[in-house]
Amino acid sequence: MKAVAIIPARLGSTRLPRKVLREIAGKPMLAYVYDAVYQAAGLAEVLVATDSEEIAALAHERGWSVRMTSSAHRSGTERVHEVAALLAADVYINVQGDEPLARPEHIAALLALFASPEVQVATLKTACSHADVSNPNAVKVVTDVSGRALYFSRAAIPHDRDATGKVRYYKHLGFYAYRRAALDRFVALPESWLERAERLEQLRFLDHGIPIHVAETLYDTIGVDTEEDLKRVEELLRSRG
Repeated sequence: MKAVAIIPARLGSTRLPRKVLREIAGKPMLAYVYDAVYQAAGLAEVLVATDSEEIAALAHERGWSVRMTSSAHRSGTERVHEVAALLAADVYINVQGDEPLARPEHIAALLALFASPEVQVATLKTACSHADVSNPNAVKVVTDVSGRALYFSRAAIPHDRDATGKVRYYKHLGFYAYRRAALDRFVALPESWLERAERLEQLRFLDHGIPIHVAETLYDTIGVDTEEDLKRVEELLRSRG
């Protein structure tokens, strides 16, 4: 199985502009992502997909593979699809450029799911901390007994109606993997109303009946969307040395 990892990266984030180039403990955020993915086993190639000449310049400076892509893309999945059209592989892994706590273990967990030929789309979940249950920037996921996603939401799902305190919450991590057919179908479909309501691109798959298989990982991450997220990541990385 040939697998490639693509890191979509742009400067135009609305909540935290230029975030992938922001320094964390003296190193650009994007460098943490690339270095972690590059260490993962089982990948034929790792590259950055961007519409920014500045990000491309950083990639060239550091010796990373990089592809320029359209500035019209509305999601990381669309950017990954553009690269996939030019790069043959069995599985394409999408690691968002704002995941500086990415680890090789995340890639391994995704790839393991594709041992089954029925898997077309995959992502990750981890146990959700108490603080993140009510945090709309931490997306929650509920899965069925076979590990397929039932729903993703910024709200606290499932709802603990009887306040038992025994409900298990899972946080969705911003890592995806797809076969080419699933990517082709995604970009051909219109934006779904659930996707628009939650601002979560993965809901387009579910809204159109495309299963998303979810692997559990022990390794939580912090997707950086705000200045507060950036400070939390920097504190964690400094504590690790």
